[in-house]
Amino acid sequence: MKYVRQFLFYMVASLAFAGVSMAADEAPDQLVKRLSQEIMDIAKSDKDIQAGNQKRVFDLVEGKILPFVDFQRMTSLAAGKSWREATPDQQKQLISEFRSLLIFTYSGAISQIKDQRLEFKPFRAAAEDTEVEVRSQVIQKNGEALQLNYRLEKLATGWKIYDINVLGAWLVETYKGTFTAEISKSGIDGLIKTLAEKNKKLAGATAAKK
Repeated sequence: MKYVRQFLFYMVASLAFAGVSMAADEAPDQLVKRLSQEIMDIAKSDKDIQAGNQKRVFDLVEGKILPFVDFQRMTSLAAGKSWREATPDQQKQLISEFRSLLIFTYSGAISQIKDQRLEFKPFRAAAEDTEVEVRSQVIQKNGEALQLNYRLEKLATGWKIYDINVLGAWLVETYKGTFTAEISKSGIDGLIKTLAEKNKKLAGATAAKK
């Protein structure tokens, strides 16, 4: 289950946000569908990715994912009420470390994309909605369907994802409990330090695989 969850989280993080040249007025469900298929095709055909080449995966993430994720909102939601109490510098550091953690945590799982396919459920939203949910599922080779939903918000630059639901658990809520516990124990600076140490270990593990 651990690897299934990692696969799904990474797929969301990579599938949903590729395509820097997207039209700003593209419907959110069409955006997710189009880009999902593009990255699914890349993952299946790229021999380096299939072989677990971390540099290739990181290049893909840095070049095509980051511009389409609202990390500030994602981080602020995970930090809860403590976000408003943090200084601008603390907020900046927290966003940076949280972003790195998500990239490190889920990037390795893209090599597991092989025989899966995506199905999207009917999309319901009004034209004036600025926040929507796109629901989908990943169909495994054995026919098992795994839930995979997205929360998006419409900004001046287009739609961006700020939360992900994998197997019934929203990413923000999953991290919110951890963040709250760490902040209660050692404050915002303690949380930043914990995330930085985690990222350092993950970076070391990644470097060792090269």
